[in-house]
Amino acid sequence: MTIKYTNATSKIKTLIDSINDAVMRKDLRVGDNLLSINEASTKYKVSRDTVFKAYNELKRLGVIDSTPQKGYFVKGEVNRVLLLLDTYSPFKKDLYHRFADNIPDNYKVDLIFHQYNEHLFETIIGESIGKYSMYVVMNFSNDKFSETLKLIPAGKLLLLDFGDFEKSDFSFICQDFNQALYDSLKNGIEAIRKFRKLVFVFPEDLRHPISSIQYFKQFCADFEFEYQIDRKKTEWRGVENGCLYLCITTEDMVKIVKDANQSGCKLGNEIGLIAYNDDPVLEIIQNGISSISIDFGLMGEKAAQFVKTKNPIQEYLPTKLIVRGSI
Repeated sequence: MTIKYTNATSKIKTLIDSINDAVMRKDLRVGDNLLSINEASTKYKVSRDTVFKAYNELKRLGVIDSTPQKGYFVKGEVNRVLLLLDTYSPFKKDLYHRFADNIPDNYKVDLIFHQYNEHLFETIIGESIGKYSMYVVMNFSNDKFSETLKLIPAGKLLLLDFGDFEKSDFSFICQDFNQALYDSLKNGIEAIRKFRKLVFVFPEDLRHPISSIQYFKQFCADFEFEYQIDRKKTEWRGVENGCLYLCITTEDMVKIVKDANQSGCKLGNEIGLIAYNDDPVLEIIQNGISSISIDFGLMGEKAAQFVKTKNPIQEYLPTKLIVRGSI
C-alpha cells in the first residue's frame, strides 16, 4: 500500500483513507493482518501517535479490530457511499441531513454536485467505479438516462428525483412532475377558484421537466382558467390583479412578492402565489407562501434505508399542495 501525503489532508485522515481504499479494492480482506504501530510508523514515515489515532478511528468505524494475540486486522468491509446530487438548495440540504442522520457511523458519504453538466456527471460516475460500495444518484436529466450509469451494478445504484425514462432494472425514489402537478392543483381548486388566470413562471434555462407545462395547460383547460406561460425573463411586466402565479425558482418567487408589495396587490387576495418545493422560510413570508412539494427529508431517509439494507425499492413519493395564506 502506497501513501501520498498532501497539505490539504491530515496524515491521520490520509492513512485512514488509504486503508479504507485498500479494503474497498480487496487488496486487504477480512481477516488480513495490518502492520503493527511501530512497523506502520516506519514504513509510512509518520509518528506512532498518528498511526495509533488512525487505527483507533478505523476500529471505531468497524473496519479493523485488534487482539493481543493477532494484533491489528481487517474486521469488516468498508462502506463508502457516493451521493451525487444536481445542485445545492435548502431542500437538498434537508435531503442530505436526513440521509446522513440515518446512516451508521461506519459509512463514509462523499457528497458531490454535478450542476446539470452532462460531461461532469459522466466524468464523476466513470472515475467512481469500484471506489464505492453504494451509489445514490440524481440523474442530470428527467427524460434521458445516462448510459454511464450502466457501469454501476444495478443492486448498488439508487436513482433519485428525476425519472421519466426506462428504469425498471434499477431501484429509484422519484417524484412525478406531471400528473402529480395536475392533481395538486386540483386538490386546491377551492382556493384557486378565486383567481381568473393562472400564470406558470417557467424560465427557458430552467432544468425543471418541461413536460409539466402540458399538465398545467390541461388543468387550466379542464377547469376553464385563462392561462399564461412565462418563459422569457425579459418579457416580465409585473404582477397582474386576479392572477395566480406558479413559480419554480426562489428568484421568481421573490420577484413576485416584491412586485405585489410595490403595486399594492394583497397576496392571497388580489393575486395568488404557489412555489415549487417547500422550504421552512415559506411559512414566515407574509401570511405564508403555498407550495407544491414532495418531502425531500423522507427521500433522504428512504435512500439511507436502501443503502443500509440493499433491499430494492421503486417508489414515487407523493406530491402535495401545502395551502398557506398566499392563495
